[in-house]
Amino acid sequence: MPELILQDEVFAIAGAAMEVYYSMGIGFLEPVYQEALSVEFERRGISFEREKELDIYYKGTKLSKKYCADFVCFDQVIVELKVVPRLTNIEVAQLLKGL
Repeated sequence: MPELILQDEVFAIAGAAMEVYYSMGIGFLEPVYQEALSVEFERRGISFEREKELDIYYKGTKLSKKYCADFVCFDQVIVELKVVPRLTNIEVAQLLKGL
């Protein structure tokens, strides 16, 4: 089995997200969960930037359009929130393109 990179950081982020989920449940729009997750990150001492714009490149050329990640944690982990009953190919593609 391949080793998970940034394992401690990813577990900390996932733990914070699960705390928000367990505390708030379902039924809110994404901005509410985003604000709650910001509070939880702060409480847990997780470093983050909210709605961070990232450069996009095409064949080595920087595009004028930017990718806006919901969060970038620990200066290395992109966190994209989704408020859907389950992920579809559209959400998976968006997440993979953020890499």
